[in-house]
Amino acid sequence: MTQSLPEQRPARERAFAGSGPPPVVVIGAGPYGLSVAAHLRATGVPVLVFGVTLGSWRHAMATGMFLKSTPDAVDLSAPVPGARLADFRRAHGEPELTELTPIPCDVFVRYGQWFQKQHVGEVDPGRVVSVDRAATDSGFTVRLDDGRELAAAAVVVATGLNGLAHVPAELMHLCPDGAGSGALVSHTSHHTDLSPYAGRRVAVIGGGQSALESAALLHEAGAEVQVLVREDHVLWGRTPGPARARWRRMARPYSPLGTGWILAAVCRAPGAVRRLPATVRMLLFRRALGPSGGWWLRDRVEGVFRVRTSCRVTRAEADRSGVRLEVAGPRGASEALTVDHVLAATGYRLDLDAVPFLSPTVRGALACVPGSKAPRLKAGFESSVPGLYFAGSLAAPTYGPMMRFVAGTEYVATRIAAHAARRVTAP
Repeated sequence: MTQSLPEQRPARERAFAGSGPPPVVVIGAGPYGLSVAAHLRATGVPVLVFGVTLGSWRHAMATGMFLKSTPDAVDLSAPVPGARLADFRRAHGEPELTELTPIPCDVFVRYGQWFQKQHVGEVDPGRVVSVDRAATDSGFTVRLDDGRELAAAAVVVATGLNGLAHVPAELMHLCPDGAGSGALVSHTSHHTDLSPYAGRRVAVIGGGQSALESAALLHEAGAEVQVLVREDHVLWGRTPGPARARWRRMARPYSPLGTGWILAAVCRAPGAVRRLPATVRMLLFRRALGPSGGWWLRDRVEGVFRVRTSCRVTRAEADRSGVRLEVAGPRGASEALTVDHVLAATGYRLDLDAVPFLSPTVRGALACVPGSKAPRLKAGFESSVPGLYFAGSLAAPTYGPMMRFVAGTEYVATRIAAHAARRVTAP
């Protein structure tokens, strides 16, 4: 059962009763939502968090998956010591994880649930269906799917990648009712269990971690799998070397996102990234981290099942045997491939139009980063709508690629909390 920290429940009751200052509402209880809420709560302002604790990690990732990041890049952020993954492991008598220890997703989920109880308090599982400007034009009106309505001094959108899954247009016509596990085409985010595909032919589209790990899990579950990759080769991460020579560390400095000067720079100074021209920021967003597989996954893929590079799907049709794909190879030659199911590991598209709870008025007032459909953000992660903040992936086109990973939580949470807390006025 979720525990409530001191004063957390009274703040919730006051908010719905209409007494006391309006709270800051955090929508989403993933790494960013929890970290922002922990810092907001430390400021003493009332804060309400809506969502399911680490919901995407529990319901949009297949059983058996691991995190690609190393242990020192997955700490959630709290304003007090003792909130790191290592602290959670120590508190439960579990050995500390190292760079050479891939982190199972279920371990990270347990860590997030522990963090919530220790540093956040109650998380309301209600689903937010509407965020609109208040009639007074000061603050917001937030409505929930169960009919509740409350005033909010500020709103933090920390919904991660929910609703942003991308399935290529050439595949979508195969599933007129929508992609999913029961259709001919699904996205990797639609699955928590890949074992039902045992004995079936599955084509996995993509060349990144999600594609390669999903293919490994499908093969290990008994599926006949092959991976179709647009690039001319699969890129694998390097095995960590904790005792790298000094000259190597200088030539390729370490960062939470990997080694290299560009990654180190964008991780150390997200604020400086925000001041770059939009065209440069979008180039960083798209190119700084290309698709790749974790070093620990390589032995489960290479030589185990077929990975076809330099190929792309040019046509897809449903037939009695399943799905017939026309695949263009490296020299333009086309080949037909018939499978029972297509699994799209084709990533996500940042699009404010896919955030369903933003009212048309709010959505229409949001300025976007040129060349994207992501919000343009100010120094405190505030959008062009005063009091409306964005954390996580939707902030990446403004602040750089670190916002796509858990490693960005401390930078984001400290700044949003300091900025948003000033919007809560005394009763």
